[in-house]
Amino acid sequence: MQVYKFGGASVRSAEGIRNIARIVSGQNDSLFIVVSAMGKTTNALEVVLDAFMKADRKTSIQKLAEVETYHHDIISELFVNPEVGRKAVQPLFDELKNYINKGVGDDYDRWYDHLVSYGELISTKIVSTYLSESGIENSWLDMRRLLVTDSNFREANVRMDESQVRLYKAADFNQHRIYIGQGFIGANIKGDPTTLGREGSDYSAAVVGNLLNAESVTIWKDVPGILNADPRIFENTVHIPELTYLDAVELAYSGAQIIHPKTIKPLENKNIPLYVRPFGSPSEAGSVIKATTAKPIDVPVLILRKNQVLVTVRPRDFSFVLEESLSKAFTVMNKHRLKVTMIQSSAISISVCVDNSRYLAGALDELGNDFKVTYNDALELLTIRGISDEIVLKTTFGRTILLTQRTRRTGRFLMKEI
Repeated sequence: MQVYKFGGASVRSAEGIRNIARIVSGQNDSLFIVVSAMGKTTNALEVVLDAFMKADRKTSIQKLAEVETYHHDIISELFVNPEVGRKAVQPLFDELKNYINKGVGDDYDRWYDHLVSYGELISTKIVSTYLSESGIENSWLDMRRLLVTDSNFREANVRMDESQVRLYKAADFNQHRIYIGQGFIGANIKGDPTTLGREGSDYSAAVVGNLLNAESVTIWKDVPGILNADPRIFENTVHIPELTYLDAVELAYSGAQIIHPKTIKPLENKNIPLYVRPFGSPSEAGSVIKATTAKPIDVPVLILRKNQVLVTVRPRDFSFVLEESLSKAFTVMNKHRLKVTMIQSSAISISVCVDNSRYLAGALDELGNDFKVTYNDALELLTIRGISDEIVLKTTFGRTILLTQRTRRTGRFLMKEI
């Protein structure tokens, strides 16, 4: 049994869904297919949510209508009889409208998971229905009933034991060869919908692979595999055919967009290889992440993480930070879900680089109760693995560098955005 994951770029158009059918039809093994929301649907539903949270139901419904039109346009192009596709998704849009008309936006994170999770439900209904209409028999599953999580809304953690019991029962490959489920979503033990963090569909695929003891997990991307840098930012990128789990974890932690940071652990635990293959050229091998490789990565790897903020805190009474204040500062950051990407300390200060997020203002405000707080925003964090003076000069030339860290093989540079 194998797990295939198709991201939003793969299902953003009718042609993309047809390509999924072509890929799946060429596979004779049992498959569990994980699908993301179509295109930029998650972003669009966040706009719907924002209006809902402001009690602006009219705007929220209007923006939802735009989302519905987008999906109906794809359905009209995809199906010989579009009514088949529209009938499959209409109950889901009706549920969304009912939530908006009757709900009260009192908790952003909880309502985020209630509303935004419908993007994946809608996309998988369309894909499942189209595959059935194309003669590819499959069974659609609602992952809100199968992946049990904690109640950490928007960044939920999967409870593996409870989820395995449910998933094993639902995905019986003696009954169906192909199952289709949503990435990104689950539910807590009470049945309240939860999401696993942005780009969490990769993590969903890894969890499913672990729980069902898959032979492999394949993530289909609009890239030829894993590259040593983002080709939209850096020139002359190089394809990396294989890398270890440790390599992948380090790259993901540094901000590489190709793999979600939480994806690797469930696969490494059971030694399941992870393939990253080109959606547009499915016959090509792509890249593989596994326990060991024939040789280490022999090219520099460059990762640029944008929209960063450098926060510096100092005790008001000049007490020693590492002895008295470190725990307090990081407790506040954790409470406000700040993603710390770099740390540097001195006798009387702590500087951390964090992702800019909607939680930042609250964290800065609370830190101000006990510390003097300063920050710089609009920054970029460049990580170079396989560092050399030549590549540092080339990639940081003309930039204002606020913070530098360097080890034997890795350098990290926090810089002003261009």
